[in-house]
Amino acid sequence: MAHLRPLCYITQVLLLAYLAAAYTYLSGESLRTIPSPGDDFNIKTGKLLSPILQPRVPGTPGSTVVQNHFVNFFKTELPEWIIELQNSTSKTPLSGVKDVPFVNIIMTRDPPWTTPGFASRLTLVAHYDSKLTPKGFIGATDSAAPCAMLMHAARSIDAALTAKWEKMQADGMDLEFEDQQGIQIIFLDGEEAFKVWTSEDSLYGAKSLAAEMEGTAFAAQSTFHNALSTISLFVLLDLLGDKNPTVPSYFPTTHWAYRKLADLEKRLRTLSLLESATTKQGSSKRAVAPFLPDFDKSDDRWLGGLIEDDHIPFMNRGVDVLHLIPSPFPRVWHTKDDDGAHLHIPTVKDWARLVTGFAAEWMELEGFMNASRPASNHNRERNHAGNQQGNGKSEL
Repeated sequence: MAHLRPLCYITQVLLLAYLAAAYTYLSGESLRTIPSPGDDFNIKTGKLLSPILQPRVPGTPGSTVVQNHFVNFFKTELPEWIIELQNSTSKTPLSGVKDVPFVNIIMTRDPPWTTPGFASRLTLVAHYDSKLTPKGFIGATDSAAPCAMLMHAARSIDAALTAKWEKMQADGMDLEFEDQQGIQIIFLDGEEAFKVWTSEDSLYGAKSLAAEMEGTAFAAQSTFHNALSTISLFVLLDLLGDKNPTVPSYFPTTHWAYRKLADLEKRLRTLSLLESATTKQGSSKRAVAPFLPDFDKSDDRWLGGLIEDDHIPFMNRGVDVLHLIPSPFPRVWHTKDDDGAHLHIPTVKDWARLVTGFAAEWMELEGFMNASRPASNHNRERNHAGNQQGNGKSEL
């Protein structure tokens, strides 16, 4: 057994190199099949977005409503995804001796033939909590809209995943070696500070989940030694939904993935598939600058260490991070104006298409994007508790 752990690490390195090389571009025809969120992103009645546009401070009724929104959506519309709740508690600068509960929600879909420890996962992440102040703060860009984008992406590729994996099984492929790549969506709780941002008063859910995943060990024969190491790329969405965003490439280690996403944006714009293609300038219109302008970045001015966000506890444990957060921040950041009315919906829809396309290309779904989504009403769900300063189970 002592010789299997080094082999495990070697396998990981080879697998990550394979993933970088295996990324498969969607054809123009497939890109055209990526659906628009349409009315689901209506701020008043939209099925995906509107239920999130309310105060969501951890431990409050609004937080529970939004948790139920996520879980019910995956139970009813995406029954093949496994739903996990990771619970923790912590005291905050404002809670005194009282523990505040935090609930991270993890949705996972792996190839049906895999077992724990053998599938790597593209991991798409956003936090769903909102700030305590100012009173009534919604946090539409921060991060209600990013959560809705991830829901849309999961729904948009689900049937294609089924079609691809069913074809692989029907073709009699050697499934142990062909495809061990799954996808995971994480809605994190407790990103915001309760008083003033410090390393202690922030990232409550992310710190708990990263520690638990690191401590969740797999069998020695597994490809991956713990749950944390199954994350092939941690894609964090934050502060998205304002018009004319500029998202830099923050880390040299994942600049290759940033270039893939930037290239996808260029192809979607060339095909006129993005709704924010033009903006008014006086009486005329001009083309919108790319959301992702650093495709050809070659200097040493990387900003990844300057923005603290939910990726930090994961990156500190060796996880590769693609951070999708604009710089500068939206003009409504941490103000009461960060609400549904101040979202630029064409931009919100475009980010949803970009994230969907990136996930589809990462999962190599070319040729399967026309698959229709079957109706079903069953699901698998499990809860597990995590530790931060305390733990407990929550039922949704």
